[in-house]
Amino acid sequence: MNSAAILQWAALTHSGSRKPRNDDSVIAFASGPGGAEVLPPTGHRNLTHHDLIFAISDGMGGGNSGDIASSTLLQQMAEIIPQTFKAAALGLYPDSLAHLTTAINSIHQRINETAAQSPEHSGMAATLALTWFTPENLYLANIGDSRIYLSRDNSLTQLSRDHSSAWSRWKRGEISEPEYRAHPRRAALYEIVGGGYPHVRPFLAAVPILPGDRLLICSDGLIDGLWERNISTGLSSPHLQAAEIATTLLKRAIDNSGIDDTSLIVITVSAAPDTAP
Repeated sequence: MNSAAILQWAALTHSGSRKPRNDDSVIAFASGPGGAEVLPPTGHRNLTHHDLIFAISDGMGGGNSGDIASSTLLQQMAEIIPQTFKAAALGLYPDSLAHLTTAINSIHQRINETAAQSPEHSGMAATLALTWFTPENLYLANIGDSRIYLSRDNSLTQLSRDHSSAWSRWKRGEISEPEYRAHPRRAALYEIVGGGYPHVRPFLAAVPILPGDRLLICSDGLIDGLWERNISTGLSSPHLQAAEIATTLLKRAIDNSGIDDTSLIVITVSAAPDTAP
């Protein structure tokens, strides 16, 4: 991937039927020397002057703790990630994955401190699925069971890892997808941001991205209503734009389940006209 690549995105979120409040948070922002520029839910942009970051967080906790945890997490990421540009201006070039690790650990401690100071927010926590597009690579981070998928050449790959033992058993082939989806401890997560845990260990990766790639970031509400074959079919539809794919996936997930909060961001990668073969 290079700075001429064009990213098109569409973000949607829907409050589940269990409660009126949506504990999911969604963000898209450009990161540059001037800090973070929050982007609209749909749009397109290249990487010439800015990195582009897209993320979803699913909040947990009683009262309004969940939405506070998820929104705090994403707002803090928008403050911390652009610091790489400030460092570069000083002649320092921090490793992006190390920077993500530092950011996540700092926010983890901050959420725990906030919860400790306020009994009504005790135990508040959140998941994270984040993609950070630079001219060189896609950097990703996830904690919990919010996911990141890549569709390339009609093949679907989950780039993230669910932090649950049931998911690990499914991916090792010990249980089938139907058995995983019915597993009583499917939502028992051993890694979350906050929650009173002393440490958090995010999954991190650097992935090369190519023109034609399509990516999906989603909360577990989308997974409740869609099997992986449905996601694969939706992302590989050749003539649909990001907004059309996102709308189709969300509607199908809500029709099939719709109990939990459901959020997704669809991102498509294409070559700029002057770089196309």
